[in-house]
Amino acid sequence: MAAGYAQLLRTRHAARLLIGTLIGRLPNATAPIAIVLFVRAEGGSYSLAGALAAVYGVANAVGQPLLGRAVDLHGQPRVQLPAAVVSALGMLWLALAGTEPVAGAYAAAVVAGLFTPPLEGGLRALWPSVLGGREEQVHAAYAMDAVAQEVMFTVGPLLVTTLAALVDPAAALLVINALGVLGALSVVVSEPSRTWRSAPREAHWLGALRSGGLLALLGSFFFVGVALGSITVAGVAYADDHGSDAVYGWLMAALGLGALVGGVCYGARQWRGAPERRLRLLVALLAVCYVPLLLTPGPVAMTALAALAGVFLAPSIACAFIVVDRHAPVGTVTEAFSWLVTFFGVGSAIGTALAGPAVEVGGAPAGFGVAVAGGAAALLVLMATQRALAAPAAGGAAAGAAGAAGVLVEN
Repeated sequence: MAAGYAQLLRTRHAARLLIGTLIGRLPNATAPIAIVLFVRAEGGSYSLAGALAAVYGVANAVGQPLLGRAVDLHGQPRVQLPAAVVSALGMLWLALAGTEPVAGAYAAAVVAGLFTPPLEGGLRALWPSVLGGREEQVHAAYAMDAVAQEVMFTVGPLLVTTLAALVDPAAALLVINALGVLGALSVVVSEPSRTWRSAPREAHWLGALRSGGLLALLGSFFFVGVALGSITVAGVAYADDHGSDAVYGWLMAALGLGALVGGVCYGARQWRGAPERRLRLLVALLAVCYVPLLLTPGPVAMTALAALAGVFLAPSIACAFIVVDRHAPVGTVTEAFSWLVTFFGVGSAIGTALAGPAVEVGGAPAGFGVAVAGGAAALLVLMATQRALAAPAAGGAAAGAAGAAGVLVEN
């Protein structure tokens, strides 16, 4: 599989787009951690930290599909880069003004979240054109994409916690957002991004959400987001109990490392059968692996359990990308992937908001209990919506994206 990934990355523009997107998404990927650490350093409570992270997540969730639809209609450069700059200015506002007045902190979080550029959905819209519309290579790129995300989720927490420890949490907010703007810039000035156009879409106010199968998938990943969002806050509480912010960084890095290993193993073979059925199994395993976190043993053992909790995350995400392709209507490719980010982000925001009070009542184990409940709910949604997921949309997003790729090749 390493050779297969290397071949994909040797494709013209592929490495640049992947790396630029990952760097551009650093602010979004690390914002909950950076906000929690910043608020705690400013003397704020767990509840305030969780609430600000939740507000950022909700604003991000609102902005992603709106900006994604704008990308489908107007192209990537006209939307992605301006949004990245405005989002960075929101975080700059928070870092310089602090948490007082609280209303100002909430407003800064809203601006930063609302204008986070939909780089994740944009990259998946570009893969068919970059790879010539070859379905097997596009699916392999989705797997590579999911694995690369976990590298970011491994390195990102360490970068934020290191900057917070060596300088201060405000510096961490500023650095990761400056990097985010540079990453977005790298993507939008590339040829594939400048020339990409979405396939023609049917005018419908619901857009991608008119697909029942897509709605089922989004409902499940909402609860996966709840689980991961609660781990962000519960991990801080666990680190406080064990006297070191570095413990938190290692827990979050272990979670990302586990997902990285799982993603590499998942991508090492070609899977047969319906991806919807495979997704149910992967989410079931993901939910089971959250349960041992309730034990909250010593830091070394807890780091190992965090890695285990991440093993089935990247495989679940990679499989979900294929399901999105199969169920999203034509011409809604960026919007459809952005809705996945949105539901995941809303779930994560709610998870952080729930975990804050849970930690204050029952400590770190109660926070991890929210993650266990989220994983179980994600599985229940997939089990309850098997019929909707069994009927892919006719001529879904994959076909539309392939059509767009053909237009690019002709041009």
